[in-house]
Amino acid sequence: MSEKRTEISELGEFGLIDHLNSTVVIKNPGTVKGIGDDAAVIEAGDHVKVVTTDLLLERVHFDLSYAPLTHVGFKAVAVNISDVAAMNAIPKQITVSIALSNRFSVEAVDALYEGINAACEHYGVDLVGGDTTASRGGLVISVTAIGEAQKEQITYRSGAKVNDILCVTGDLGSALVGLQILEREKQVFLANPDMRPDLEKYTVVTGRQLRPDARMDIIHEMRELGIVPTSMMDISDGLASEIFHICKASGVGATIYEDKLPIDKQTFDTAVELNLDPITCVLNGGEDYELLFTIDQKDFAKLEKHSDIHFIGHITKPEEGKFLVTKSGTAVQLKAQGWKHF
Repeated sequence: MSEKRTEISELGEFGLIDHLNSTVVIKNPGTVKGIGDDAAVIEAGDHVKVVTTDLLLERVHFDLSYAPLTHVGFKAVAVNISDVAAMNAIPKQITVSIALSNRFSVEAVDALYEGINAACEHYGVDLVGGDTTASRGGLVISVTAIGEAQKEQITYRSGAKVNDILCVTGDLGSALVGLQILEREKQVFLANPDMRPDLEKYTVVTGRQLRPDARMDIIHEMRELGIVPTSMMDISDGLASEIFHICKASGVGATIYEDKLPIDKQTFDTAVELNLDPITCVLNGGEDYELLFTIDQKDFAKLEKHSDIHFIGHITKPEEGKFLVTKSGTAVQLKAQGWKHF
């Protein structure tokens, strides 16, 4: 009798995480939060540490035919800092581990670390260690970020309450649209190497894909205003997917409004040019690394005039489900169709 074989694609990334987590036993009382949020939370005397790790693989997460190594280095740090931000914590240290094939020169590694060091400077973090090893394939980068906060400042995915306001920072969909442009120009170049990439009018969307910026500025501003979000995540897999995560962790529903969703004009125009629905890009495009969070209604007045925070909906009772209200006033069920890893 043959052994049962379950394909990882049957579970998907988050199903696989849940499956693995079901076998994990937390033994130390200092482990405040384990698997299941943007970062782990660990007791550290009068405060807590947050720890998060992300793995970036060549030809899975980045393509060196159009992604400069300096940008790849910066992005590898930024995506981890974004997870620290999503816990409402301040990043302090990172470690960086890389696996390299022999096609990479010392100068190429210098270019990668130029981006890593620029990100450390930008976010005020120290590079304190890591590992280097050989790779038989492409470049692999693993970054671990460590941050800290007071225990009462930490924000989990699980704190959203009915009638809380759903907020997002910045604008959404740009990174997905930027990736489509970069892939299109790569195919044009492969078909005819004499053709130069036409990227001049796409600087916003390609920049958001190649060199995203974690929103630590918003975290610092909320600290100054005395606001602790009731729940928060960063938007790495798409807005709809992240709303589903907050709803699941908090045991709530959500309603968002199409006319409140923030989209940059270049993102909108480029999506139309590519025959993509701009709202679908906003809902399901990943890698924007903006923040999705909920606030108590009493904090609305402190943020209502903020130019880069958008109020897109509110939290509802779980039985009310998850809905998008279109510009015409029709409520349609929200679907999470973000980035699929498997």
